[in-house]
Amino acid sequence: MAKNHVALSLFWRTFFLLAILLAGGVFAWTQTFRAMEFEPRAVQAAQQIASLVNLSRVALRNTDGINRVALIKSLQNQESTRLQPREPSDKWEPYEVDRFTRAIGQELRSRLGADTLVASEVNGSPGLWVGFSFDDRDPYWLQADPTRMQPISWTTLVVWAGVALVATVLGSVAIARLINQPLRDLSFAASRIREGEFDSRLDENTLTSEIRQVNMGFNRMARELAKVEEDRAVMLAGISHDLRTPLARLRLEAEMSVEDEEAKRNMAMDIDQLDAIIDKFMDYARPGEVKLTPVHLSSLVDKEMAAFRDPSQIRITSRVAIDTKVMADETELGRVLQNLFENARRYGRSTDTGIARVTVSYARTGPWVILSVRDQGPGVDPKKLGQLTTPFFRGDAARTAATGAGLGLAIVEKAVQRMGGTFEVNNAAEGGLVAHIRLKKAP
Repeated sequence: MAKNHVALSLFWRTFFLLAILLAGGVFAWTQTFRAMEFEPRAVQAAQQIASLVNLSRVALRNTDGINRVALIKSLQNQESTRLQPREPSDKWEPYEVDRFTRAIGQELRSRLGADTLVASEVNGSPGLWVGFSFDDRDPYWLQADPTRMQPISWTTLVVWAGVALVATVLGSVAIARLINQPLRDLSFAASRIREGEFDSRLDENTLTSEIRQVNMGFNRMARELAKVEEDRAVMLAGISHDLRTPLARLRLEAEMSVEDEEAKRNMAMDIDQLDAIIDKFMDYARPGEVKLTPVHLSSLVDKEMAAFRDPSQIRITSRVAIDTKVMADETELGRVLQNLFENARRYGRSTDTGIARVTVSYARTGPWVILSVRDQGPGVDPKKLGQLTTPFFRGDAARTAATGAGLGLAIVEKAVQRMGGTFEVNNAAEGGLVAHIRLKKAP
């Protein structure tokens, strides 16, 4: 069995590449915005606080002790700003703990003086506290509104980044679908050609020049293949008529002119052999149109077994359940079984008895049914197993005198593929050759 490799369709490959690219762009944009917003916001916050401190300093300087209390209460009520005298016994915590707060602290000192104190807590009261003095006396603490200097929260950034990523995914899906639509159409048309439908046509008026050229070339190929198929059908009909007519005359001439019975019998056998070879050629070159219908596998196997009646040459045993059905073309599948039984009769005979013993069995695996046809002959050289389905190849040099055309297993493989299945040939573990036909299980 061939190894299964993980593979992505072109749509998903394009989607993931676009999604990674756009997601990287969103991340870079977020980081750039955060970096560009950081410094201006810190400077702006420090400027506002410095202006408030300077105003408070001027107001305190120009106010006497009696009116200073009223001023402090007015600032607290109207500007959400708290002023209180700074005592030597005050306990405070440094404000500058990260890049943003350090930037604010440095900006405040550059505007208010190097002796300015910036604290995050004074005497157990949290907030942004700025320690200043005026006229080198009466030091004060000013507590500013903390909402003035807060950077954009991570929650806000995450929400907007999430929105951008969702838009990125939707955009990637739309772009990938648009890019891959012509290729999907091409793949569908190619599958129809493979199934023998040569009337597939692609749009030759698409705006993309490269896709237009590919579609035009594909349509030309489809027309040429249709013509070749038509010529082949005419040729096959001619071959069948032109060869079988002289063969019939030879048979009649032999019956009437040859007196030696043995010579007459040998000539008849040679003519039958030529007729069988013509049938093989016709089967291999047969057009690929099949009609899949539910087929009772057990009945079909029994029907084809009945054609091999000579027990001195072949004995066939069927172990297929009577209720087993597959999706197949009954005529094609019958031809497959005929070729496998004939192959076993010729090449699968036991070295002891000279009789080909064939066993037909089956197995169900998911949506598939695997039909196995095994003989008990000598098998085939493992190096030649892969060539058994090659037209005109014989797996044993001693078979050069065989009466076949070397097309039996090639016909089997081609017919099974036309029915949407797979065909494999291996040497059985217990000896002999075993052929596996995998077909879709019928509902």
